[in-house]
Amino acid sequence: MRLHGQVVDETLAAAQEYARETGAVFIHPFDHPDIVAGQGTVGLEILEQCPEVRTLVVGVGGGGLLAGIAVAVKALRPDVRLVGVQAAGSAAYPPSLAAGHPVSIDNPATMADGIKVGRPGDVPFQLIGELVDDIVTVSEDELSSALLLCLERAKMVVEPAGASPVAALLSKPEAFEGPVVALLSGGNVDPLLMQRILRHGMAAAGRYLSLRLRLTDRPGALATLLGELTVVDANVLDISHVRTDPRLGLTEAEVELHLETKGPEHCAEVAGALHDAGYTVIG
Repeated sequence: MRLHGQVVDETLAAAQEYARETGAVFIHPFDHPDIVAGQGTVGLEILEQCPEVRTLVVGVGGGGLLAGIAVAVKALRPDVRLVGVQAAGSAAYPPSLAAGHPVSIDNPATMADGIKVGRPGDVPFQLIGELVDDIVTVSEDELSSALLLCLERAKMVVEPAGASPVAALLSKPEAFEGPVVALLSGGNVDPLLMQRILRHGMAAAGRYLSLRLRLTDRPGALATLLGELTVVDANVLDISHVRTDPRLGLTEAEVELHLETKGPEHCAEVAGALHDAGYTVIG
């Protein structure tokens, strides 16, 4: 096995070069009619298992999966609305559709590696332009929040690319007529990356709160602060107590807190309670 490139486009170029050098057969992962046709079976399964579907939401990178589904679904149910979802930092389809042909974007960047593609495939682009009703984008915060929801509520391990349809539904639920099918395609996520994404998702959902504050450096001051946090039901994950920084006054100490909270309203309640108790919050 060879690993090459930071984005799919670089990996594809390396694979094509390897095929030329060795005589190996290169099979494109999304820009080939046979691949697109094979992906269409997913659409047939969705219609079979959920015939009442009104909106189908699919993550989009190069476009093979969405194009295949679109061909199958629109042939049988032209009334079904098809929506593709791209990560905002690597969304090549909106400018390509506006231009009328595939265009490349520079330096695509997103945690969703499975859809981090800098240029649409020629074959899927044509089909998506004809058959797909809308392409929307989601932010990194929305992706991580969606992944957290899938894991915490649905008990499903989904990679960020696979969770992109859920991210779209969470961001604008009113924009999708039900019944809605969100296709969760992809569970290939490294455990360390998963940990980082979950922390990011919890922060985006207001489940983490980081604060730095000043307090008087005297015996019992830190215990008093922790007592205030207990009253507002904030769980301390990590705490750093600094007493010797040159920025501090002679009788001052600085505390950095990482707290587990219950949501944005609870974060505001915690910060307000500390302010009311006389603490100076500096970040």
